[in-house]
Amino acid sequence: MAPEAHYPTSVAKKATTRKKVSRKKPAEPEKLDAFEHPVPGQLGEILGQDKAIAQLEAALDAGRLHHAWIFHGPRGVGKFTAALAFASLALDESTSRDLSGNLSADPESRVQTMLHGRSHPDLHVIAKELARFSEDAKVRAAKLATIPKDVIDTHLLQPASMAAKVAPGGAASKVFIVDEAELLDRSATNASVQNAMLKTLEEPSPGTVIILVTSSEERLLPTIRSRCQRVRFGPLARDPMETWFKRENIGDAALDWARRFGEGSPGKVREAIDTGIVEWHTKVQDMVDRLVSGHFPVEMGQTLAGMVDAWAVAMVEADKRASKEASNKAGADRMLSLIGEILREKIAQHAESGNEDAMELSAQRIEVLERARQRLASNTPMLMVFEAMAAELAQPSTLSGV
Repeated sequence: MAPEAHYPTSVAKKATTRKKVSRKKPAEPEKLDAFEHPVPGQLGEILGQDKAIAQLEAALDAGRLHHAWIFHGPRGVGKFTAALAFASLALDESTSRDLSGNLSADPESRVQTMLHGRSHPDLHVIAKELARFSEDAKVRAAKLATIPKDVIDTHLLQPASMAAKVAPGGAASKVFIVDEAELLDRSATNASVQNAMLKTLEEPSPGTVIILVTSSEERLLPTIRSRCQRVRFGPLARDPMETWFKRENIGDAALDWARRFGEGSPGKVREAIDTGIVEWHTKVQDMVDRLVSGHFPVEMGQTLAGMVDAWAVAMVEADKRASKEASNKAGADRMLSLIGEILREKIAQHAESGNEDAMELSAQRIEVLERARQRLASNTPMLMVFEAMAAELAQPSTLSGV
């Protein structure tokens, strides 16, 4: 800190005392032990992704794994869970087909013991939350809206260039899983994050496997996508979803909503229950019903924006490092999905009654939602987007019986 300035009384019009500025010491990085990934499960127990699992098992059976993968599909359908299970089998030399023909590893093997203790040094899970453990105070202080280059350098590029810490014996010696890889942003300020990965993706050290898990594959550079094997994960069909509901003991109050609006995504249902999104349904359903019956709720846009903003505030209060802007965008996306599912349900009802005009109007309203998504993506203020959307949703409601 610079010393205080002292002036002779002959030149000073008024004696002043400069206040000492208290400089806040940057917070120390958290201990990396605080970041824990889930324990890997069994690949064959993942629900509703038979085609994806068959593709992964065939690769393991072949004995030579491609070094770079993209697991893509809607959020909450098992991509990250599958990546962990795939890594568990790839790292373990005991992986083989059992008497029933299932691909599995010895649960008491050294590798499985380490994996279940979250202590295997060659399984690296990279997520935006690792920014909290950076040595760089600026990285630690930034909101968790992207995966910073510092995180990729420290937790992927550097360890990928080093030898495995456990004597290799499986199909892979090191596995890196990048969750929410779409947050390796393509914007002008973050394109270098993806570009920095290209050489490692093209020429990794022997035995290195990198898995990019994403619900927005289009946000990855074409040069990234071209170097990777792609595995598609789709929404779960009805039977696997019902199995999941029973497994998770979803209560009756949430079960009806989940069946109608879960979109085949267990993760979406779990998030909706845990974060209160399920409570939006009654209010939003009422507004949509009024709107499509010709009674435009003038407060709709403001009400929707207020609900999303309150949800985003709760997310930030639960995690002070979370980005309010990112939480608003996430909440708005979930709100549009909810309205879309309500409208799709109406299309199904109109189809049963043979009301083709009403079906067409509901389809037009779904197109309005897509325009709203585009406006949000272009950073138009959320309140403006929802108010414009509400007005546009009301426009085609001139026919009765919609």
